[in-house]
Parts: sequence; structure tokens; C-alpha cells
Amino acid sequence: MQAKVEWRGGLSFHGKTDSGYEATMDGDGKAISPMESVLVAVGACSSVDVVEILRKARQDLQACHCELSAERAAEPPRVFTKIHAHYVVKGSDIKEKHLARAVQLSAEKYCSVMLMLHETVDVTTSYAIESA
Repeated sequence: MQAKVEWRGGLSFHGKTDSGYEATMDGDGKAISPMESVLVAVGACSSVDVVEILRKARQDLQACHCELSAERAAEPPRVFTKIHAHYVVKGSDIKEKHLARAVQLSAEKYCSVMLMLHETVDVTTSYAIESA
């Protein structure tokens, strides 16, 4: 995996991956910040796992989103100290045991972004089921 990040002036940077995807990040609040992108990556990576696991369990999944909250250290480097991921899934007759297992497997085994952070960040999870 490779990427290139190019300075665009101010604190704006444009990244392009070797797969052709592009993103702009900014340290002045004009685009997503690098730390916000890490937080979003936690939610996206783990949500991919949750959706895949629920589909394999033949759950009638109609929607899924992940609400994230994070705390950062007060002094530089202002790393994340805590991240909480709350998954909300919607479907008819979603079994709680399947969702609980999907969230657990993502956090403990599959989500490479979460697992990359788990040594230094207190990562917690929760979930809710909404009826279709």
C-alpha cells in the first residue's frame, strides 16, 4: 500500500492512494483534520466488519451507522486517550446476540484500525437495534 500527500498551502494537504482515491485534509478547519480522519477510519473499519458479520449470520440488516466520541491528551502530542464507538443497526428481527458478537469480533479480532490503536487508547463499544 502506498500514498502521496502533497502540501497545498496554509495547512491544507491533498492525499492520493495508489488505488486512485483522493482526500483533502486541513489543520485550519477547512476540511477534515488528520485526527478526525483517524476517528472516522475507526468507525468505517469496524462498521465494515459489523455489516459483514451480520450478513453472514443472515440478519435482515437495512441500515447501520457508528457514532464515535473521542478524548485527546491535553498536551502535545495530543493523541487519542479514549474512543467510544456506538453502533446503531436497523432491520427486522435483528438478533441481539448476533450484533453483540459482531461488535466484539470487530473490536477484538478484525478491525485493523481499532487494533492498531488499542495498546495506547481505551477503546469501548456499545450498540443498539432499531426496528425496521
